[in-house]
Amino acid sequence: MTEQMRPEAERPAAPDAVEPTPPESDVYNWQQRAEKAERQRDEYLSLLKQSQADYENAHQRHRRERELEQKYRGEKLALDLLPALDNLDRALAAAKEAGDDSPLCHGVALVRHQLMDALRKHGIMPIEALGQPFDPHLHEALASREVPDQAPDTIVEVAEPGYRIHDRVLRVAKVIVAARPTSASDGTAQGNSQPSP
Repeated sequence: MTEQMRPEAERPAAPDAVEPTPPESDVYNWQQRAEKAERQRDEYLSLLKQSQADYENAHQRHRRERELEQKYRGEKLALDLLPALDNLDRALAAAKEAGDDSPLCHGVALVRHQLMDALRKHGIMPIEALGQPFDPHLHEALASREVPDQAPDTIVEVAEPGYRIHDRVLRVAKVIVAARPTSASDGTAQGNSQPSP
């Protein structure tokens, strides 16, 4: 049988024949799948960006914590050394009061000076208190006393010095504060009692 005589059903398709286009529902399905894939892509991109931001924030927080830890690493040791420094100060005050000017006193003074230098190297400094206005963040008032030539709430005596490490208070200063003077006119001064009518 020749090519022309074959029935059309048996005849092979022409090589340049175009496939039929899919029906409308197939196009709609492809569009839905494409939109869904785009939404998932956007969600994954958003999650990636959020994860990246979380990682950067955690990294920066960890770096700041390490810096703070490094800055204040001597805090516990300083708190343990401060009572020994206080005792050296008491020993020097007692020797001065007794009029002792022996080489032993000079040696104790040198040890105290050396200890203070070591503390300063690590950012530990005494809090200036004598003659300063009372600040509850830096000072603890143990008592108040009337001092005529001092303004009220001025520190007139330091019972125990305070210290700070960099910008943080390590130990508050224990102080005695000037009290507000009492006047004889209001009847609150000692020894003044108003007569009853």
